This record gives sequence, C-alpha cells and structure tokens, in this order.
Amino acid sequence: MLEKVFIFVLFLFPLVFFHELGHFLFARLFGVRVEVFSLGFGPKLFKFKKGDTEYCWSLIPLGGYVKMFGDDPMKMDEIPESDRDLSFTYKSKWARFWIVFGGPLANFIFTYVIFFFLLLSGEKVPEIKLGVVKKETILHSQGFKTGDVIKKVNQNSVKDFTDMPFGETEKVFSVTVLRGGKEEKLNTEVVSKEFVNEIIENSPILRKPILSNKNGDRFSIKEFYKNGESFSFGNLDTIAENKMEKLVLLDKKNNLVELSIISNRRDDFFNQLFNLGFYPVDLRVKSINMNSPADKAGIKAGDVVFAIDGKPIQSFMDLKRILNESKKTDSLVSFWSDGSKFDKKIIPDVQVHGKETVKLLGIYSDGEWVPPALIKTESKGVIGSFMLAFGRTWGAIEKTIVGFKKLITSEVSFKNIGGPISIGKVATDSFNTSLSYFFQIMALISVNLGVINLFPIPVLDGGHIMFIGLEILNRGPLSRRKMEIAQQFGLSILLLLTFAALFNDFSRLF
Repeated sequence: MLEKVFIFVLFLFPLVFFHELGHFLFARLFGVRVEVFSLGFGPKLFKFKKGDTEYCWSLIPLGGYVKMFGDDPMKMDEIPESDRDLSFTYKSKWARFWIVFGGPLANFIFTYVIFFFLLLSGEKVPEIKLGVVKKETILHSQGFKTGDVIKKVNQNSVKDFTDMPFGETEKVFSVTVLRGGKEEKLNTEVVSKEFVNEIIENSPILRKPILSNKNGDRFSIKEFYKNGESFSFGNLDTIAENKMEKLVLLDKKNNLVELSIISNRRDDFFNQLFNLGFYPVDLRVKSINMNSPADKAGIKAGDVVFAIDGKPIQSFMDLKRILNESKKTDSLVSFWSDGSKFDKKIIPDVQVHGKETVKLLGIYSDGEWVPPALIKTESKGVIGSFMLAFGRTWGAIEKTIVGFKKLITSEVSFKNIGGPISIGKVATDSFNTSLSYFFQIMALISVNLGVINLFPIPVLDGGHIMFIGLEILNRGPLSRRKMEIAQQFGLSILLLLTFAALFNDFSRLF
C-alpha cells in the first residue's frame, strides 16, 4: 500500500507542480504579487517564505493552488490604490487571460516535453499482437490467428503503429508474424487502411490460463503439454490440433491437480473443463455494482457465471455478446454460488451510447490478462523528436476533447469516469510495466488536466476565461449577483463530477 501511495504521489506531483507553476510564472511576468504557492490542499505540512510568496506542501496531495493578491473580484474596492498595480483583479483583460491560461498551457508544454524525450531516448512500446481473431474478420480470411505478433509488413520491419502503412489504396501483399515461437510469412491481399483498422479494433489482451471451480476457488494452469508445449487460452487455436495428454493445475496452497485432456480443439477443450467442474477465471465475478440487476438477483463476488439463456459461455466476452444479441427484455443467467447451481431471470439495464444500445448486468470479471510484450523503439533523433512530439501532443489533445464530447453526448457512459483511486491504479500498473509507459500515461493525464481546466465552468480556469470574455461583451465587470450565481453553479457542477468519479471508484472496489 505504501508503495502504491508513493507511486501515486510521484505520478501526480509533476502534473500539479507544472500546472501551478504556469499560473505563478505568468502572474509574476505581469507584476501580480503571489502570496501562496501550494502543492496540495488543507493543513500545511512544510512551508517557507521567500520574497512576498509563501511556498508550502499541504496534507492532501490531490491538487494545488496559487493564491494571488487581489484575486477576489467581490473585494476589489477594498484594495488600496497604492497596491492595485500588484493586484490580479486590476490587471488588464489580456494579462488576466494569460495568467489563467498559463496553468493549462504548462500542462500541454509538459506533455510535449515528455513526448520529446521519449522519442529521443527510444520508447518501450507494446508489440503489435493480435487478440482473438474472429472468423468474420478480414484478418481471419487472410490467414491470421489469435496470438500472432506482427514483425514485418511488405518486407519492412514493424515495431509500432508509426511503422505501419496507412495509405488509402496501398496494398499489403505480405506479412511476417511470430507464431508459436517461429516466424511465418503470410501472403495477403488487402488494402492497408482496412488492414490497420482491423488491427486497431482487435483487442490484444489475451486471457491468462487460470481456472475457477464451482466454489469460486482459483487454479493456475502449471502445464498443458505434449512434448512440453505450453499455452494461454487465447492461442489454443495456434497449437497443433493433436491430442494432449494432461492438464496440470496448481491451487493456492500449491497442491497439484491433474486432469485428463483428450483434445485442445477450442470447443472440445472447454466442454471437457466444464464437465470436470472447471471454468476460465474470467467467468468468476470479482465485484458487482450496487443496485444493479446482478445485485438484485443475488449474484455476489466469487460466484461463477457459466451460461446465459441456456447457452454455455467460454469467456466473459461471450457473456456480453450473447446478452447484447438477445432480443428479449430479460435473460436467464446460470451461475454457481458456493458450489450450488442457480438460474435467475434478470432484466438487464439498457444504456444508449450514441447509435449503440448496450445491455448491462453490473458484473465485473475476475479475469487476469496477458498484455503484449514491450519492445524498445529506436531514437527518432533531435530534429525528428522535436517535430513528432508536436503531432503526438496535438493528437492527445484532440482525442481528449473527442472523449469528453462523447461523454457529454452519452456516446460513452459516465461510469467510465475515474477519480483518484482509478488514477492511482493506472499509475501503479504503468510504473510496474515500464518507466516509458509510466511517462506516456503521465503525458496523457497531463493533457486531460489541461483540457478539463479549460471547461467553461466557473471556479475552473476556463470559467475565469469565460468571465473575461463576458466582460468584453458586457463592456465592464459583471454584477456581484451574477458572479455569485455563476460561482455557485460552477462549484455545484464540480462537486457533482467529483462525487460521480469517487462513486465509480468505490463501486469498482466493492
């Protein structure tokens, strides 16, 4: 826990520091006196004063603030005339705009700097690995299989997506993949744009070979072999389809359990497991949303869902697919709970995301996943890194704006909003993956922080910029009453978003 807290603070500190530093530097540039520069909120744990400014580290590390002299427009008349040159409120609209915009701008510059040094030093990026390749896809028709790692396209080495051909009409005539430890060349005939789009849509995350029994106990698969060959659930189809001898499991007490296996053909393999009372662990329930259909039906953490509408399922994705393909308003969910079988009629929640209708039970899977391996890219050089970092930063800003647009238009559920717990988990996971990945995630969160602060909500930077714009249109300051109403509205919106983020965090935990 202490390690996770340390990583979280290490992750958040630069984002807050550079945001507040942007406000501070522009305030000093325009001659505004800065009274307090604080990292964190609440009681001050450490502080010192230099010049007119008190620098401090406060107890709650979830943000920071810069307190400027005369920053309250409600009290501008109380400022002595001799001090008005040092006051934020009495500065020109142009000066106030840059002081307010300085925070988000610093976040965007910080993002650019991270991308520049990542490109200059060479990044550790995930290999281009295929997840489950479905039969109806172009990839399947061209001979690709689940678990393939793309190494070359048209005889050119490929390390990340920047090396892929993106032409509208360019053809992909050959692809070399790493399959089962050996390289294989596939002769293909597909337009590069369609090829790349299908790879982007194909999730590269494969299931770890971990099982659960009817009681919800976990078993790791130690060996699945003939001649020592091992596997993960995702690449069952890539193993030679001959008879296997046995499956060796290891329980949490390190006891060995041996199961006789006659075939590794996908359907046969899972049917054998089910008959023996074992299921892939992603069918085990990790947690449920409070007051969700699953919660009301009595499903709880540790239960194993094994069928829906009488159809056996082999993965959590099967559960989602069958649920959403059903034309009925309710579904029959079959599950094991404490070794006993239950069938429950459940009416799923229905959400509309843009043009897509999604049915939800409120279940979180207990699955574990095998992420793609990381490979190191070559340095892009000083000039190349300088130029590419601009595109990378602008692309991150665009994607963030599009993401919030989808959130506002309900194309994406508000349940996807995360708070400090979610950020802490992402920070810890990325740190444990690689430093390169850690800084990539930090850059993306920095962009998010900059964009969020530009929202036209009073109390945020964007709200202050909006007031400056209204002053121009109004040809003078807004009335005290209008300012109070706007600030109360902005604070309410901010508290609502904070509550939603924290609620989602705790819902995922419990």
